[in-house]
Amino acid sequence: MGCATSACAVGESKNKRSIIQESVVFVLQLRVPVQTDLHRQLKGVASKTTIDRLACLRNQIQLVAEDSGGSAISELRAALEEYLSLLTGLIKKKDDGMEGCVEFKWKPLGDGGRAELCFTNLWMEMLTVIHMMAALALAEANSLMIPKDRSGSGHGVRVVSSGCKRDAVDLLLKASGYLEFCTREILPRIPLDVKSKLPDDMQESVLQTLSIQALGQGTEIQLGLAVNSKKATLSVKRRLACEQVIYFSQAYQCLSGCAIVSHGCAKKLLLFIFWKFLEAKAAAYYYHGLVTEKGSEPACHASAVCCFLAASEILGESKKACLSFCLSPPVTRAPPMWGVMKHLSQKIPEIALKKSQMYGYLLKEEEKVMQSLPELPDFQLSLIPEEFELPEMEAGSFARKPDPFAY
Repeated sequence: MGCATSACAVGESKNKRSIIQESVVFVLQLRVPVQTDLHRQLKGVASKTTIDRLACLRNQIQLVAEDSGGSAISELRAALEEYLSLLTGLIKKKDDGMEGCVEFKWKPLGDGGRAELCFTNLWMEMLTVIHMMAALALAEANSLMIPKDRSGSGHGVRVVSSGCKRDAVDLLLKASGYLEFCTREILPRIPLDVKSKLPDDMQESVLQTLSIQALGQGTEIQLGLAVNSKKATLSVKRRLACEQVIYFSQAYQCLSGCAIVSHGCAKKLLLFIFWKFLEAKAAAYYYHGLVTEKGSEPACHASAVCCFLAASEILGESKKACLSFCLSPPVTRAPPMWGVMKHLSQKIPEIALKKSQMYGYLLKEEEKVMQSLPELPDFQLSLIPEEFELPEMEAGSFARKPDPFAY
């Protein structure tokens, strides 16, 4: 399931860690706080009530995550938001000697070893908290796209309600907003020497990529909804497919030049994006071909055949890319065909063969058409990250009212 190990699977208990999880949405590894002696470190800096609440919330996040395997999303989200509110107050008190007073420790969920992250920077703690909120949103979106009850369905059939799909899109926009906030507001405030030690999935290029590709996956789900809608026109379907290509192309370009893509989470993410990019491109050429062939000129039919043949070839490449993603550690299981690809996996080869037989003679006559593939239309992107703002600090937690970005 993306970077996440099976131990972090949504809805899975600890005794099911050996199960290879499905990956509809790319999911991040969850991290949990490690107990820290906040009372000793914050003595004389914050009130005992505030210290007690910070310690209690960190412990609560850790215990709930470990007991549920990360599946108690609502409870975890509420605790994280409350913790973030108090943390905002600590950042406001930075000029009173808070910076460097607290040693924050985090570890991957399910890892009984030593802490992976250990730092004293307050903005780093905020980054880690919001990163976990994004990971939970992605995990919940993935869970919604995997039906819990498949009774009565044939082998490989995936039935997900339209409501679950729309909720998944909302969660992807929320996750994109969390990640975009991290890159825009938090990373610039973290010293370079601290940023250089960040884990791969918290590096700026990875956060930016994840934010963009979440929008691409939201568009993918929207296209699946459009395919099942009688009201959606060919032009609408083509637009969504082309938008999806742009999102995944931007995400791929954002990450492909980074050194960290040779291993770990970044490598897995890049393989996922390439797979989704190829699926989107196959869909875009298919729908562009259907729109183009409506023209009356022979060149329109020849151009449409080129689109269908390209879609068929790219579809084959996407299956290879899917296998590469699944086999890259941690091993992942691809879901049965769903959404638009469930429809197009059979439709594209069929129509490519049919149309090439009908209009194959035009390909010889229209040599200029065959010299290069038709360009896909360029559309303005529809989805944007959901705007995220820090929660207000609770009144009375600290001496002054919060303004987290003024100090």
